[in-house]
Amino acid sequence: MYAHGCSTERLLIRKLEESDIEFWTEFFINNDSLPYLGIDLNKSPQESAKEWILFQHKRYKENRYGHHALIEKESGKFIGMCGLLTQNVEEKQEIEIGYSLLPEFWGKGYATEAALFFRNFGFKHKNLDSIISIIDIRNIASQKVAVKNGMKINRQIKYHNLDVYIYQITKSEWLLQKNKV
Repeated sequence: MYAHGCSTERLLIRKLEESDIEFWTEFFINNDSLPYLGIDLNKSPQESAKEWILFQHKRYKENRYGHHALIEKESGKFIGMCGLLTQNVEEKQEIEIGYSLLPEFWGKGYATEAALFFRNFGFKHKNLDSIISIIDIRNIASQKVAVKNGMKINRQIKYHNLDVYIYQITKSEWLLQKNKV
């Protein structure tokens, strides 16, 4: 996969495997962020996890990017996923950075670390003009990650029956930020 085998300071990044369904099932248990995702909340955690990971495999096959597994280097634990995602937003194809972590790993900076990696990867290796994140207006934690990723609110829309903000960063904004560091 496009970022398989890459890493950050604390994370190993690899393509998702069917064996990850077991770990990802935990995401759908006692998770306050589920209403922000626009998914069917009536499915069992096992069904939801399997559907999510198999959908990423479909994205891989169709060259629409897809989430990657995030593995904590120190413990070797599967902690969640992040990646570039091809999305259709208001009849326009956009590339999104999507991230979801198991609740026990929230608040440790992993989502920001992974999102920064995929932002940089997208601009350096995929020649993207802009990158977005689609975030439910109630999801303050994900909005903070987007801001730390250099993104700003571009607009508010309805997306999968949710009120969302479209956070965005352009390549020129990224280059300006990069040159300031």
